[in-house]
Order: sequence, then C-alpha cells, then structure tokens
Amino acid sequence: MTASSTPGLARFNAAEEHTARSALHEICASTAWGNGILAGRPYRDAGELLTASDTAVAALGPADLAEAMAAHPPIGRPAPGDPVSAREQRGMANAPDRVRAGMLELNLAYQEKFGHVFLICATGLTAEQMYDAIRNRIDNPPEREREIVRGELGRINRIRLARLAVQPVPVEEGADRT
Repeated sequence: MTASSTPGLARFNAAEEHTARSALHEICASTAWGNGILAGRPYRDAGELLTASDTAVAALGPADLAEAMAAHPPIGRPAPGDPVSAREQRGMANAPDRVRAGMLELNLAYQEKFGHVFLICATGLTAEQMYDAIRNRIDNPPEREREIVRGELGRINRIRLARLAVQPVPVEEGADRT
C-alpha cells in the first residue's frame, strides 16, 4: 500500500503540524509518542507509519505510559459520545450481568493496585475474554504489567493508525486538543 493509494496517509503527511498532532492525540494521548510519529513524516506507506509507532511505543517511559493510559476509559464503560471507544469495547455491550459486575469490581481492584486503568486491546474480544484477561493480569507484579500494558497500547495504536492511514476523512476534522 503506497501513500498515493491511501488518502488518509497522504492527508496526514501533508497536514500542518498542529493538525497532525491533534489527529495523533486522538489515537494516543502520549506527547512523546506523538512527537516520535511527527518526527518521521512523511511516511511512504502505512507499514512505515506502523513501524514508527512500534518504535515510539517501545521508547515510552513510565510517565509517558501513564499519560497515554489516562485517556483510556475503563473496560465496560466506553467514553460517552465517543464512537471509537464504543466500537473498540463492543464486546462488552451485551455482556451478562455477572460479567459486567465482575469487570467493574476487578477494574476497581486493578486501578487500586496499579494506579491506572486496565488497558487491553479490546477490539474483537468478547466480554468473557476481557474478564479472563483482567483476572489473569491482576496478580502480575507492576513491572510485568507495565510491559503488558505497553504491548496492548501498541496494538491499540496500530489499529487506530491503520484507520487513519486508509480513511478518506481529512485529519483536519476534530478539535485540536494539544
């Protein structure tokens, strides 16, 4: 896939810095990650963009990860009015009451233990898979969990960046949140 065949990537490459930064902030709230992606423009294709994202995620320190996670709503409670959040958490939409209640309880315990939301790339997962994941991860030591979170954030960013690269929607749409 070349930039010429992906209108979204072509627009992103050509966008003014503040516009591109705003689009990246919608994908990941980490300033360091956004700066890493911006520094690599223009991208020849979506693969190059995704590789840059992987490199930027790998370079994030604890404060950068915390900044990124602060923008993610808890699993089971997508951000109101945010279609991306609702789409990504679709697997929880029709979860049985016991799974919803269990997820809420474990979300609170996880947040108490680690100091941030439980982060998982929820796209394509069922409610039961997300519930099993939090049950399995809550006993991790903080260092192990931080690396799992880094991997999950990387997967989320890749999905969101791929949409940016292929969608014909201009990146100029949306508020500048920087």
